[in-house]
Amino acid sequence: MLALVSTSLGQITLKGRVIDAKSGKALIGANVRLIGTSIGIATNNKGEFILEKVPEGAYTLRASYSGYEVSSMNINSSKSDILFKLKSSLINLDQVVVSGTGTHRRLKDSPVPVEVMTASDIKKGGISTIEDALVMLNPSFSFRPTAMGTNMTLNGMKGDYILILVNGKKMTGDISGYVDLSRIDMGRVKRIEILKGAASSLYGSDAIAGVINIITDQPHDALNIMSTTRFGGKGSFIENINTDINVGKFTSSTSYQRRQSDGWQLSKITEDSVPTRRKVSDKFHSDIVNQRFAFDPSKNLNIYVEGSYFTKEIERPVNKDAKDLSGFDYDMSYENYTIGLGGKYLFGNSAYISLDVNANNYEYYKVYTRDIISKSDTTTHAGEEILTKRQRYLSTNLKGVFKIGKYNKISIGSEYVKDYLKNPTDLTESKNVYTLALYAQDEIRILKKLQLVPGFRYIYHETFKNKFTPKIAAMYSLGEFNFRLSYAAGFKAPLLTDLYYYKEATKKGKQTITIGNPDLKPEKSNYYSFNTEYTSKYCNISVNGYINDLRDVIATKDLTTDEDKANGINSRTTYENLNKARTQGVDISVNSYLGAGFSLGGGYSYVDARDRKTKIRLEESTRHSGTIRANYIHEWNNYRLNVNLNGRLQGKKFVKSTEKDAPKYQIWNLTTNHSFSPVGMFLFEINAGIENLFDYSQNLPYGSNLGTLSPGRTFFASLTIRFKK
Repeated sequence: MLALVSTSLGQITLKGRVIDAKSGKALIGANVRLIGTSIGIATNNKGEFILEKVPEGAYTLRASYSGYEVSSMNINSSKSDILFKLKSSLINLDQVVVSGTGTHRRLKDSPVPVEVMTASDIKKGGISTIEDALVMLNPSFSFRPTAMGTNMTLNGMKGDYILILVNGKKMTGDISGYVDLSRIDMGRVKRIEILKGAASSLYGSDAIAGVINIITDQPHDALNIMSTTRFGGKGSFIENINTDINVGKFTSSTSYQRRQSDGWQLSKITEDSVPTRRKVSDKFHSDIVNQRFAFDPSKNLNIYVEGSYFTKEIERPVNKDAKDLSGFDYDMSYENYTIGLGGKYLFGNSAYISLDVNANNYEYYKVYTRDIISKSDTTTHAGEEILTKRQRYLSTNLKGVFKIGKYNKISIGSEYVKDYLKNPTDLTESKNVYTLALYAQDEIRILKKLQLVPGFRYIYHETFKNKFTPKIAAMYSLGEFNFRLSYAAGFKAPLLTDLYYYKEATKKGKQTITIGNPDLKPEKSNYYSFNTEYTSKYCNISVNGYINDLRDVIATKDLTTDEDKANGINSRTTYENLNKARTQGVDISVNSYLGAGFSLGGGYSYVDARDRKTKIRLEESTRHSGTIRANYIHEWNNYRLNVNLNGRLQGKKFVKSTEKDAPKYQIWNLTTNHSFSPVGMFLFEINAGIENLFDYSQNLPYGSNLGTLSPGRTFFASLTIRFKK
């Protein structure tokens, strides 16, 4: 790999090309990097690259491109005729992932199973949202829309047990316990990594059902400007604009995304047969801006500062007066801003130290659309904004990764987290809580074919004090097979509303009181899995069996006394660690190349998720779901065609024992992608297709439990223009 770099003041220049080994065509946007340094660049429209002012020394130069095998060579002096001939990888397992161990590993060499959706997968499927990416490309996820947001589940466990990361940093800000995913700019997504099961030793609280790590693209071009405009059904419009600048040691990355839709109804009556104007998908528009600046003072040091700003406005049908219940009395307004800074220092290819500081503020408001006069004669005027919830999150993470000899890679770090919540309807005053953590992991290669990864996290939480979370994973390789066995503990800290909630409400003359419990313990889980993977040149098959035992589940407990009832209090409840649950199942994925440009893949997920005391199925769980992908690609001299058929098949979703299941469904999408050879420094690409090819929709009364919100068959088209220098 990388030898120690000379301290000479001399500099070298590296010039060359990256091409397809079979056709000889230039690979545009291939990543060329000096391993163990922060020096790298992307190839231009001719497949060319140049690295200038490189400090003299001995290096390993590596070229990589999505869908191709990685190639490397040793460099110790200037060269102007470097030629990388990359071989196409029919089954791409050579890509780098980070979520399984928190360090960079080849997907096929990761002891912890990680599933990946690449930007190419997303583009081929004509996918425009993170929800569609997860549902159409992975059978283990499901979503169910409600009036309070979208309920996400992973292998039978609800969204508040799923940790969402962006570039390894926690994404906070939820609506009714579910992280607001509409803030993710899909125009910058490089890949989505999915780690199933408990992972709290690496990532802390909430990582019980699994982790979704969204990796965004970082600038490597001298200048890259890209615009994608997409029109779809029901007034859907998306505009993405990205600008990347790479000048010497300085890089800047700017992105903007606009999304809007007119929304739609599936039924004009409610479950009680009352006329309604309410929509299952409301009219909205949103804007998000991301900015990142990075600077490399030396080949070993990289520092950055980044931030984002997001707004979203939801417009809903307005009630005409107090008697009209066919609409709403208010719209919703959302705002989020983040800021982060940090850096990484590389000790060659043997070690690094990183520091990351991140702050996040997420809040949303009710925006009243008519005057409201309450029984206490107070008036809320049309246009008035009233805060519903404000969440703030601050984290500081110091981490070091060190290679010890040939067989050990040690990760060790510490983290400080502070959560803040202001919720006028549920808390008498704003509250905050802090957490301190220490964590460590050792990646051990005992033999060439055997790897072990033990690790732990110790935390001190302000309310429940101490928690220790261990894990261990092992992988044994035998020919074309990989066998993986793992155990991991997970935990979820009580929410601030669980700890400090206080609410009095009166409905139809009945008074209820709900009180938080500051003595709550964290919810805990033990996750066991066994994975078998077979890989050949033309096929990859993975089977994963798992059991996830959950205990100390937080639930409501009735405290109502006879005195309460005598005083007109119908119900008094609090929160306690009461329940136990278990999810167990099997996930299967298959990817194959059939020849002549055809490939076929898909997945199947079976889940049995139940309360261990009552044996009742867990809310939002689906037993059977599957995905199917068929793809055809053919390239002519100046034109490439890609045709993709993508299907989602899902069984009934259990909602509650007192409610009807959400119906089963299947959705099929057809997408065509048309790429053209560069015209000077410009690249053009057209996507067009049909969503919901067979025009399926669940036209049930408003308020019914739905498996899908699809309005039926719609058409879309997009144009991407890219200027690259």
